[in-house]
Amino acid sequence: MTFTKMHGLGNDFVMFAADEAPALDAGVVRSLCDRRTGVGADGVIVVTPVEDDVVRMDYWNADGSVAEMCGNGMRCTARFAGARGWVGPTLSIDTLRGRLGARMLDDGRISVELGPVEVGEWVEVGGRTLRSASVGNPHAVTEVDDVANAPVGTDGAAIGTDGAFPEGANVGFMAVIDGVVDLRVWERGVGETLACGSGAAAAAAVAIAGGKATSPVVLNVPGGTFEVAFEGDVAWLTGPAETVFVGALD
Repeated sequence: MTFTKMHGLGNDFVMFAADEAPALDAGVVRSLCDRRTGVGADGVIVVTPVEDDVVRMDYWNADGSVAEMCGNGMRCTARFAGARGWVGPTLSIDTLRGRLGARMLDDGRISVELGPVEVGEWVEVGGRTLRSASVGNPHAVTEVDDVANAPVGTDGAAIGTDGAFPEGANVGFMAVIDGVVDLRVWERGVGETLACGSGAAAAAAVAIAGGKATSPVVLNVPGGTFEVAFEGDVAWLTGPAETVFVGALD
């Protein structure tokens, strides 16, 4: 069974074509994602061709839970499908959030549609003031003075698993300077990652709603730089998607 290891700004995935994928359950996914005894990844993606220029993406977090969608994973899915000749430069990806668009740009980056972003009210959770946002998956964003030293691992886990978020939440810690967002994200089912695409869209929407940024928004994350642009209320995430290596499972 052949797999491809890919990443988008350091957010990494074990990718399978549907006809080469093993039978996946939570235990198998956890084993594959284990960075000591497995391939090592933040998640597992299975890509299925549906029709011309349309593929389906099934995504599991590293803890074996199923996720609605993943912006970095969508970009990797587009690159993976394009390399196999399943899609052209403009394509659609079926996710649990529905059918979303993707565009392969001339500069090598990929833009993916994340759908509408709904920004909620400010709330107090765990001693922090946060603003909720939905990108098809739940997010909470808090502003901090020093992103580099923010307690993402501890406070992110406490907030993301708080009863205020019954389904759990991805938690973003951001600072906005001259309209540019610095961001770190704790992801439910994974922990802190080098980049979170939907978290970038949530942070961009919160920054715009607060009058601190305008579209398109540049976001700096530990793995590199995203751009989030809004077409109406629909977010488009632009960034790289790269292959690390191809391997096989026994």
